[in-house]
Amino acid sequence: MAFRSDIEIARDAKKKPIQQIGERLGIPSEHLLPYGHDKAKVSQEFIASLKDRPEGKLVLVTAINPTPAGEGKTTTTVGLGDGLNRIGKKAVICIREASLGPNFGMKGGAAGGGMSQVVPMEEMNLHFTGDFHAITSAHNLLAAMIDNHIYWGNTLGIDERRVTWRRVMDMNDRALRDIVVSLGGVSNGFPRQTGFDITVASEVMAILCLSNDLADLQERLGRIVVAYTRDKQPITCRDIKADGAMTVLLKDAMQPNLVQTLENNPAFVHGGPFANIAHGCNSVIATRTALKLGEYVVTEAGFGADLGAEKFFDIKCRKAGLKPSVAVIVATVRAMKMNGGVAKADLGAENVAAVQKGCPNLGRHISNVKGFGVPVVVAINHFHSDTEAEIQAVKDYVAGQGAEAILCRHWAMGGEGIEDLARKVVQLAEAGASHFAPLYPDDMPLFQKIETIARRIYHADAVIADKAIRDQLRVWEAAGYGNLPICMAKTQYSFSTDPNLRGAPTGHSVPVREVRLSAGAGFIVVICGEIMTMPGLPKVPSAEMIRLNDQGFVEGLF
Repeated sequence: MAFRSDIEIARDAKKKPIQQIGERLGIPSEHLLPYGHDKAKVSQEFIASLKDRPEGKLVLVTAINPTPAGEGKTTTTVGLGDGLNRIGKKAVICIREASLGPNFGMKGGAAGGGMSQVVPMEEMNLHFTGDFHAITSAHNLLAAMIDNHIYWGNTLGIDERRVTWRRVMDMNDRALRDIVVSLGGVSNGFPRQTGFDITVASEVMAILCLSNDLADLQERLGRIVVAYTRDKQPITCRDIKADGAMTVLLKDAMQPNLVQTLENNPAFVHGGPFANIAHGCNSVIATRTALKLGEYVVTEAGFGADLGAEKFFDIKCRKAGLKPSVAVIVATVRAMKMNGGVAKADLGAENVAAVQKGCPNLGRHISNVKGFGVPVVVAINHFHSDTEAEIQAVKDYVAGQGAEAILCRHWAMGGEGIEDLARKVVQLAEAGASHFAPLYPDDMPLFQKIETIARRIYHADAVIADKAIRDQLRVWEAAGYGNLPICMAKTQYSFSTDPNLRGAPTGHSVPVREVRLSAGAGFIVVICGEIMTMPGLPKVPSAEMIRLNDQGFVEGLF
């Protein structure tokens, strides 16, 4: 059979009208707000009507640290949802929306792959239902209103040097990281230094993903701290009187998006914070809605378990009161070999020793996730170049860690190729063995929370932070923010802050460069190492390959 790209497979999908997908979940057509024939938003009214329903079981899909060899976390999330439906379970998938930044930068697409995809693939990877544009507009409306308030007399007494609210756009653009605005004279306002973050790092994105409904959304937006006065008193979004207008802009974006897999199973795709610079999970409202409608909900958290899973457990589950039943950790033989020192060009050759050498990265993720009290199973995402000896090496290693690794062929076979994993997930979930608990208590001091994550998850020896950062954390504690969880921003490629340090390093330190208060979202962002909240494009961005062909179809999305 000739090789077909993901986009070619997606284009051949036999999609059902979105009303039929909603009908499977018991969503009346009048509560679906269609965007074309194959995607729709679910009304707030219908979601509110589900309040007293019992909830299904929640399954988290996470992964090892990403490598250029590929892991396939979203692909496995979609495949597992299809597999659970194939074995007779009413399963719903919950994943994040794709940012334009990585799609036109390095990644090229984020809807799964092969025969385990969410469709419509092109729309999901591009503008979809406009949620990211709404978030960008709401965020930048607040920025404009802050500068406008200062321009028209500054009755709140904002210190122009202490405006903390930056602007955002959903595109990688390193030139906007550090800029000066309001040049050009009196009519343009007061010049000051600021910058742009990518939309997926916006606190507005995090707020939308953690809010329960529109009232909660507006309340959280109002709590955003945007600036300080000369005597260091906080100024909030509510003080600027922007929370109402921002909520209006976000009204439709707050409604979860319903789509389908290639096998016509339901999938909610909603929200999209990055896991290396934000909390990396889809929206609470989508997850909660899915749990009310399905027996099983399969969701993912971004990047490796040291980032996405930790934040899923310590931020999303803590804030929303969620209790996951099972965690699936995705790994590939190729990635194990790369962690074992094999160059990408040489991954096709059998190398059992390298697989064994690279497995400690997987082992650390297993022990970390178990530390939250959640049962773990490993999904080996199969590549055609994997040999039986290499696969067995991974299985043997995982067995030595007190877990089971199951070979999954969902990329090539869809749900049929992942039924074994689906059965294992059901077995673990129905055994009721999960005793989930976050990593640290709410009342632990902020710096101690940072140290706890660094030591227990990253296995670092120390956290390095200068006096100004420690003092800032103490100021926030005195102001009543000491009970907030921590959102670590660091490289996704390593347990350390050095992206080139693969495997399971020890003896390293975690340097903290900056801390940011996200009072509306309800966490403290801790920026470590050289991680950027506005990424740049690579030397050869995916945008160079993305185009319309002669038939008017999109080409170049993976």
